[in-house]
Amino acid sequence: MEEKIVFCKGGGCTAKLGPGVLDYVLKKIPKKRDARLLVGFESSDDAAVYQLTDDLAIVQTLDFFPPMVEDPYLFGQIAAANALSDIYAMGGDVKTALNIVCFPEKMDLNILGQILLGGSEKVTEAGGVLAGGHSIADQDVKYGLSVTGTIHPNKVFANNAVKDGDVLLLTKPLGVGIITTASRVGDVSKEAMDQAITSMTTLNKYASEIIRNYQVHGCTDVTGFGFLAHLCEMLGDNYMAEIEWKSIPYISDAFRCAEEFYITAAGQRNRNHVGDQVEFQNVPFAMEEILFDPQTSGGLLVSMPEADALQALEKLKNQKLPCNIVGKIHKRTQKKIIVK
Repeated sequence: MEEKIVFCKGGGCTAKLGPGVLDYVLKKIPKKRDARLLVGFESSDDAAVYQLTDDLAIVQTLDFFPPMVEDPYLFGQIAAANALSDIYAMGGDVKTALNIVCFPEKMDLNILGQILLGGSEKVTEAGGVLAGGHSIADQDVKYGLSVTGTIHPNKVFANNAVKDGDVLLLTKPLGVGIITTASRVGDVSKEAMDQAITSMTTLNKYASEIIRNYQVHGCTDVTGFGFLAHLCEMLGDNYMAEIEWKSIPYISDAFRCAEEFYITAAGQRNRNHVGDQVEFQNVPFAMEEILFDPQTSGGLLVSMPEADALQALEKLKNQKLPCNIVGKIHKRTQKKIIVK
């Protein structure tokens, strides 16, 4: 009997190694000092930034994962949007991209064609050029991009330069991991799944271009480590955040799905990694899970002065982006994050 190859087993950013495992491994890698490397892996940032001249630096990133939706074309779009997002989280512009492909030789090549078509269209939308790539035969499908962008060395959005008094602006709704998990057993509304797909296929290009017009002290994209673990990386040791859970934008039906325990192993790894740094005050269990939920192609989380955030929020909403101001930064006096 011919072996059946399953396209979607559950992937996206839920397939990432947990933050605790990565932290353990990366600490053992020697770090070469180079004054032109403005951002490297020691800061857990979204992409590397290397300065070429006084007014030009390159931004480099790569990301790939298994499918989290059944449609190969949509999967290609989502995987590409997710990889491109790291450039926008640094404040850069996309220039070139290379495909990264793992594909079973026994699977229909038309499926691969649809994946690559979806990815190519997102690179084009980003204003970049798809310049090639690399493929290997594998037991499972995996797809993503290696992306190069450009930025002025003095305009890099680091993820760890938040300031006391800043507010936190989130540019996409949470709950993608929970929704796609529930969809695999057929217990999610079409409206919620459509919202998740729209969110995952929307480039962070548009949000990034808006916030560049204001003071930005810290920025990251919310992906596999979820809202709370990515926020912990932004805060470092000297700052804390107060989060208003009722201000968090999330995909409809995610709350119900979380109440019914459609949660991911990656979400539990995120809870285990940073849960002791978070204090929940009268927060429903379902919202806790949404805040730990791994996001695929999630939005930007931006730390900026309140006056600037209010202006940026108005322009983001004019672009029909589901976003909100969700909390505030303070000098640390207790746990890193208070959710109330």
